[in-house]
Amino acid sequence: MAAIAKRVEQSRALQSERDKGTKIHCNAQMTPRFIKKYCELDASGNRILELVTNRLSLSARTYTRILKVARTIADLDSSINICDQHVAEANQYRSLDRKTS
Repeated sequence: MAAIAKRVEQSRALQSERDKGTKIHCNAQMTPRFIKKYCELDASGNRILELVTNRLSLSARTYTRILKVARTIADLDSSINICDQHVAEANQYRSLDRKTS
């Protein structure tokens, strides 16, 4: 449990540093400008998100929600870049969310 708490603490510190001087306090509050700046995907992550978007006909809102969750997952991994595994995991959470709603 302590290891998880430490990862979350480090992730929040990364977000705080990145969002310093703005009104944003967490990744969920990112505006389109911040999403464009901080949610850039690598090539494989981009391919995965395009594939999912096209196959499932995702809305723009869902697309950006996946990006924000993927950014948080990357922060938990202390990763500067969002990679394919972060996008895939974020999409799985979206699928789980739809099943419980």
